[in-house]
Amino acid sequence: MTLDVHVRDLRYFVAVAEELHFTRAAERLYVSQPALSKQVRALERQLGIELFRRDRHGVALTDAGTALLPHARRVLADWAEGAAAVEAARAAQHSTLVVGMSTSPVRGGLLPAIRSRFTAAHPEAVIRLRQVNWEDPSAGLADGAADVAFVWLPLPGQERYDWTVVAEEPLMVALPDTHPLSDRAEVDFTDLLDEPFLALPKSTGPLRDYWLALDARDGRPPRIGAEIASTEETYEALTAGLGVCLVAAGNVPLLTLGGVTARPVRGVTPSRYVLAWRREDGRRPLVRAYAEACRRVTGRS
Repeated sequence: MTLDVHVRDLRYFVAVAEELHFTRAAERLYVSQPALSKQVRALERQLGIELFRRDRHGVALTDAGTALLPHARRVLADWAEGAAAVEAARAAQHSTLVVGMSTSPVRGGLLPAIRSRFTAAHPEAVIRLRQVNWEDPSAGLADGAADVAFVWLPLPGQERYDWTVVAEEPLMVALPDTHPLSDRAEVDFTDLLDEPFLALPKSTGPLRDYWLALDARDGRPPRIGAEIASTEETYEALTAGLGVCLVAAGNVPLLTLGGVTARPVRGVTPSRYVLAWRREDGRRPLVRAYAEACRRVTGRS
């Protein structure tokens, strides 16, 4: 028995088997009745056995036809599922990936390098960058506005996400050039305990606590000089003398634009900057591809 049977042949066979009428089956398949009859005859010749009995009373399945029917249906169902998977993959190749961020990752050309690797593998995909203010520490992941995002740990609802680490960086303190501590080569965090701090919005939860270094204060509550929700607001608050703030070493160039200096800080936990995504999206082709490009660029594959 030849195994070179086309999906079309099985589709024609199933239609006739279910209708038990060649004309109705042809109408269902949008083909002519003679063409359908010819194709079914060709299938029977390939298999070497009749699948239908045709007489003046109508059409009926033979024992061979009855035996073949459930298998033909299964093949058609599997093929439909496979075709849907291919279509989903094709659509993913042509879709847009939204990359959220609350602070531009200025680290050594990171974004262009990731984009280059990603587009080499997915040339039809479109990357759209989405800047989010600091009121949303997930940079668009929490409400579905972003597919992946460059964010800082810890995240509110952190169990919802997976991530790959982009950078682990020591913390520095940003302060006005006129601040008494600005002439030190390094600052101990205990020297900052009484300083007013610039704080993230309360909506950022554990991330606000991290940048206030609550774990290094031995229970002493921080003094809040002002709340800030963007790099620009932070710079303005620093130059206005409203407070000081901790900043990851990689972000120092964003704040030291004139009138602001930064010094290394002892006694605080280093920062972790990550590319994150919702856990349920981890199997999406474009999410996986962007994360893999990020790992290769950062050397964390």
